[in-house]
Amino acid sequence: MLARLRLSKHFFRSKVTTYPARMSTFTLPNSEPACDVNLPENLTKDQLLAFPAFKNWIATLQHSLSLQKEKEHTFHSSPYKLRKIDVQAVDWFGPKKLGFVKIQAQVTNDDDEWLPGAVFLRGGSVGMLIILQPDDVPSGAETDKHVLLTVQPRIAAGSLALAELPAGMLDDGTFSGKAAQEISEETGLEVPEDQLLDMTKLALEGTTTSPSTTQGWDGKDLRENLQNAMYPSPGGCDEFIPLFLYQKRVPRSQLDQWRGKLTGLREEGEKITVKLVLLGELWKEGGRDAKALAALALYEGLRKEGKI
Repeated sequence: MLARLRLSKHFFRSKVTTYPARMSTFTLPNSEPACDVNLPENLTKDQLLAFPAFKNWIATLQHSLSLQKEKEHTFHSSPYKLRKIDVQAVDWFGPKKLGFVKIQAQVTNDDDEWLPGAVFLRGGSVGMLIILQPDDVPSGAETDKHVLLTVQPRIAAGSLALAELPAGMLDDGTFSGKAAQEISEETGLEVPEDQLLDMTKLALEGTTTSPSTTQGWDGKDLRENLQNAMYPSPGGCDEFIPLFLYQKRVPRSQLDQWRGKLTGLREEGEKITVKLVLLGELWKEGGRDAKALAALALYEGLRKEGKI
């Protein structure tokens, strides 16, 4: 999985290379039909094939394409095939850490119909819905619950103060372990990993990702191998985000201590301010953040079904 990006530090250290003239080509393993991969001069075959985001993306795509062999699949009569991959740009986090990769995948069928194939490969992230409630409120009540947001610069959005749920790019280890680490780094709140609830996993278990049915005539499983996570921009990015819930009752005075608190890893350029908003106001206060809106929908849906 991808190592997390520290914005300020890696922005200056990274080298983004647009499509250069000099290229190398190799044939993608386990590809039918043969798929050529065109590489820029600053990326090798081994580096791309070892890149966690690429490995996850290509394995998921190849599995989904293989399901078209089953007659129950929507595209069975004219299946789509991966024909070619052009790596257009590479972003390195330092001299040896491959960060982001921009590719153009050619996916067509024999009728010359094509699927959009521009993909920004960055890998997975985690997002955390942290709900804090004063301990003087009766236990079990939904009143006076607050959500902890972070406010920080997000240059891609053109913002120096975007309010969003605490989040971070995935690294080696468990989703919950990374979520607990991010909570500590971004908010200063220490959270035991075993007290985190994976809302996406809880909500998506039992749901299907298939064209029309989950099983072929011969019993073959037709479900795609997608992550139990939210995909914020699947039209052009592979990023998936499992969303976790952490609820804690705290002294009311402690809530005041968190308001406006400066956090983040300062030595790595993070400039994060903590913001507390009422749970009932999250849909507005976090309305620009897809993670916040998705987490709120999961929280309300799971509560409605009595799962949390």
